[in-house]
Amino acid sequence: MMNTSLSSKDTSLISVLQEHFRGELNLARVKLIALFITALCKIKTINYDRLASAFDTKVDKSSSYRRIQRFMKGFKFPMRIVSSLIFSLLPCRDDLVLVLDRTNWKFGRKNINILMLGISYKNVAFPLMFKMLDKRGNSDMQERIDLIKQYGEWFGMHTIDCLLADREFVGDKWLQFLNDYGIRYFIRIRNNFKVFSYQKQEFINACWLFNHLKVGEFYHYPRIVELHGQRCYLSGSKAIGKDGKPELLMIVSFNKPEQGMIYYKQRWQIETLFRGLKSSGFNIEDTHVADLERLEKLFSLVMIAFVWCYKIGDYIDENVKKIDIKKHGRRAVSVFKCGLDYLSKVLLTGYNSLDYSVFNFLSCT
Repeated sequence: MMNTSLSSKDTSLISVLQEHFRGELNLARVKLIALFITALCKIKTINYDRLASAFDTKVDKSSSYRRIQRFMKGFKFPMRIVSSLIFSLLPCRDDLVLVLDRTNWKFGRKNINILMLGISYKNVAFPLMFKMLDKRGNSDMQERIDLIKQYGEWFGMHTIDCLLADREFVGDKWLQFLNDYGIRYFIRIRNNFKVFSYQKQEFINACWLFNHLKVGEFYHYPRIVELHGQRCYLSGSKAIGKDGKPELLMIVSFNKPEQGMIYYKQRWQIETLFRGLKSSGFNIEDTHVADLERLEKLFSLVMIAFVWCYKIGDYIDENVKKIDIKKHGRRAVSVFKCGLDYLSKVLLTGYNSLDYSVFNFLSCT
C-alpha cells in the first residue's frame, strides 16, 4: 500500500513537476499545481470551493481557496511550459498528426470559446495548445495561422505529418498558409462548396464529383481541382448520418487523396478529449470563471490532469486488464475514464495496486 499524501516522502509528484518546470516556476507554485491537479482528479470538477476542500494539506479550506484565487488572478502561467510538458510525454515526437477543433459553452451571458490544437495519440487527441476566443462562433483564419505558427516555433514544423480539421476550418488565406509551409492537411468541406475544374474549365459543385457513390463507398477524385484559389485534391465517401439518411463526407487534401478517409477518421479523437474535459471527466463547464486570462490558467491545469489520467488508463488497458468491449464494438469506458477512476480511488484511499507509482506517469524519464 502506498501513502499518496503530498506530504509523504513516498510522493514524487512535486519532484516530477519540478523537473518539468525547472527555472520557470518556484517551489510554492509547483506545490499549488500539484495540490490542484490531485484535488481535481479526486472530485472530478473544477468548482473552486470543492477543490479547496479536497486539497491534501493541513490548512483550512478558506486558506486553500484563497491560494487558488491568488494563483488564478496574479500568477503568470505560460502555456509554453504546459505544452512542453505534454509534448515531452509523447512516446514519439515526429510524424505527428495534429487535430484542430473548437469547443464552446456558455456561462450566463458569456460565451466561452476555445480553439484547440491536439495531437492524435491512440484513441484520443492529447491537448497541446489552445487560444481563448473572445467571441461567439468560428475562429478566423489568422487565429488558426497564429496557433500553427506558434506550434512551429515551439516544436518545429518538421514534426508534423499532417493536420486534420472539420468543415469550419477552410478559407483561401488558411489553405495558402498550409500549402506555403508544406503542411499536409485533410479537411472536411461543406457539400455546397464549389471548386474549379481544370478539365471542364469552370466552377462546379464539389458534390457532383461524388453523386455516383453508394453508402459505404469511398472515392478519390484523381484530378487536381482549385478551392479558394488553391490547388488541391478531393476525396469522398457516403455513410448513414445521424438522421438515418445518406450523408456525403468530402475531404480536401494537399496530396494523397486516397489516404483522406484513413487520416480523417482520427479527427473524432478530439471529440473524445472534449468529452473528458467536460461531462465525462472534469466538468469544466461547471466553472464560474469568465475572465479569459484566468480561464486560460484553469484550462492549462485541466490539460495536465487529462494527460495524466489518460496515461494511467492506457497503462492499465495495455498491461493490467483490457477494458471490456461492448457488443457495438466500443469500449465500456474510455481509456481516459479508466485512468481517471483509478487515479481518483488511489488519491482518495491511498491504495495503489499497480507496480508503478501513479505520479511517475507524468515523468518523461
